[in-house]
Amino acid sequence: MFNSLKGKLDSFFQDLNRKTITEKDIDSILSDLELILLQNDVSLKVTEEIKEILKKKISGKKINLLENKRAFIKNALKEAIREILSSEKIDLIERINAKKPFVIMFVGFNGTGKTTTIAKLGNILKKKGFSVVFSASDTFRAGSIEQLEKHAQNVGIRVIKHRYGGDPAAVAFDAIEHAKARNIDVVMIDTAGRSEMNKNLIEEVKKVKRIAKPDLTIFVADALAGNSIVEQAEKFSDVGIDCSVLTKIDADARGGGALSIIFVTGKPVLYVGTGQGYDDLKEFDPELILKNIF
Repeated sequence: MFNSLKGKLDSFFQDLNRKTITEKDIDSILSDLELILLQNDVSLKVTEEIKEILKKKISGKKINLLENKRAFIKNALKEAIREILSSEKIDLIERINAKKPFVIMFVGFNGTGKTTTIAKLGNILKKKGFSVVFSASDTFRAGSIEQLEKHAQNVGIRVIKHRYGGDPAAVAFDAIEHAKARNIDVVMIDTAGRSEMNKNLIEEVKKVKRIAKPDLTIFVADALAGNSIVEQAEKFSDVGIDCSVLTKIDADARGGGALSIIFVTGKPVLYVGTGQGYDDLKEFDPELILKNIF
């Protein structure tokens, strides 16, 4: 995880101890750091923020007199990134216990692992003793209903579905009514993945949200998408999201998506996908991210 970013930063820090560093050298150091971050898919906005935080931490310090310049700047950068990763924490279990049925809606681009994430989270909640039902509200993409049904079968959860081409909001409505009638704890709504070719799908997602009135809207993003995560998040800003799940983080060598998503969305990351299994969904831990970078 994050091998590329970690390797580039290690080389960057090693070079620092061999240099004479005065106040006037700080801008040059920050420029070198900026290039490393951008090359590893950290968004420009986040890169600029990290530079600004770091500059405040090291400006005015007599860095060249320090015995270990590398450790000083490394720790300052670590603290800057920790600030970027900091966000409010959502206690999902507490929220589910407070309302029945608790409705969760999932949004995201095609190919991000949205349907698999639904199955993973459904599996986790079921193991914690909650009853769950899935809503197959992606009635647009060929094979989407069967994909959700296959996952649901594997984790032992029922799917409420209509035909392809049907009204996605109607499916969500029926799933919620089903949950109310059978005292089910959680409704998890799959939605059509937006793509550049199908801009009207965002309106369908908005309609689902108006009808379902979800208690939590989760944006699912692929860590391997890097800088594209910023663009994807902006596309769903009109829908409104409460938090994110970052998938495929175990295969992400660059780390830019993980560093960018919280700052760009202004919302916390709830979980990260760490593998292909149904148990491979872990609560987001900023310290684990930092450990893999430094």
